[in-house]
Amino acid sequence: MCDLARSTIRTARSVRRSVLDFLHLLPTSFFALLLLLLLGYNAASIFSVRVPSDPLQRLPPSSPSASASKMTSSNVMYAIREENPPLVSKTHLALLQKDEILVRPINSSLASRPEKWRRRPKHGPRTLRFGAQSRGFAAKVNNFFGTCKVRFFMTWISPLESFGERELFTVESLFNSHPDGCLVIVSSSLDSNKGSGILRPFRDKGHKVIAISPNFGYLLKDTPAQLWFQRLRRGNLDPGEVALGQNLSNLLRLVLLYKFGGVYIDTDVIVLKSLSQLRNVIGAQTLDLETGNWSRLNNAVLVFDKSHPLLFKFIEEFALTFDGNKWGHNGPYLVSRVISRVSGRPGYNFAVLPPPAFYPVDWSRVRSLFRGPRGQLHSKWLHNKLRHIGRQSYAVHLWNKQSRKLRVERGSIVDHLMLDCCIFCNKSVSNL
Repeated sequence: MCDLARSTIRTARSVRRSVLDFLHLLPTSFFALLLLLLLGYNAASIFSVRVPSDPLQRLPPSSPSASASKMTSSNVMYAIREENPPLVSKTHLALLQKDEILVRPINSSLASRPEKWRRRPKHGPRTLRFGAQSRGFAAKVNNFFGTCKVRFFMTWISPLESFGERELFTVESLFNSHPDGCLVIVSSSLDSNKGSGILRPFRDKGHKVIAISPNFGYLLKDTPAQLWFQRLRRGNLDPGEVALGQNLSNLLRLVLLYKFGGVYIDTDVIVLKSLSQLRNVIGAQTLDLETGNWSRLNNAVLVFDKSHPLLFKFIEEFALTFDGNKWGHNGPYLVSRVISRVSGRPGYNFAVLPPPAFYPVDWSRVRSLFRGPRGQLHSKWLHNKLRHIGRQSYAVHLWNKQSRKLRVERGSIVDHLMLDCCIFCNKSVSNL
């Protein structure tokens, strides 16, 4: 038994010695090649990525999913998140033909995006719809404006139901100061039978106002934002946490003025006097008390010529520095950044108006505009402030996010402004 064990051990040692002798005979390059093959296999297993064959898959007309989509909505819908700074409610932007239904495969959906893209919104889901675009957008706008001396633009990318008393009074004040002016409201929701009914009282009084669905394809063509928008539509751009409709509104006002020229005003602005003598101006929101220079500009009121180089710079800045996670970054802060860089450079012809021109009261104190007199001292302050606004302001921005839930108290500054600027003056205005 012991002899058998010793024989087995000797045989094992002999085999091991033979294997080692064989390995010593192999060249070193063989082991190097084997190591490289192992490393290559390991890398391929770690970094391999499955790429979808087609980023956009078109459903055939006969597809059950396509039929169901046509019954509900012929739009591509994107989930939008909401945060506390100023936001715009649900948006309806017209971009695709009604008979065209595009569906993204699961690999390019929100489920496969970074975790920060997929967090649930704090206040529930929001959607942005890309529906039928307005054909012949340029022809409609140019034909409508015709020989109008003062051309106004507004944008409304929220549902029709949200277009309320405050927005209607902005239109009233505009026509009170510019009875011969022309207003184009770029909006998918207002470009409808119901929307036309809302605007009919103005037309019945002889005012020129029309709602036209946006055509981003035309508006962004040959601008620095064209490629940016293509990335957005394909799902290759993080829209961020700020409502996408808010950021698209910031872009829309710039390209409208760049393509057509005129005056843009937000829908929470009371127009006090004619803007027809203004040209290529933007308003300061705040001043540096030490230097007397502006510290921040705002884009709620813009007056610019067609193809103005400063507008091009604004659009370029939007496309290059877009950040959907910071409110104001693509709006007021954007125009402030650009103008701080181009001020004093040749080729730009514009003026920055002081805060009283459009922003006589800062957003943090807007409540004071809605309060009626609280006593003799406060009544005197209201009288002086109202006189100051009347002398120095072209318009008053109401800072809708901060004031939309406030009621107009009798004797307040807003109450007086509404009495001076109304067209339909026999209706209640307490819910403005």
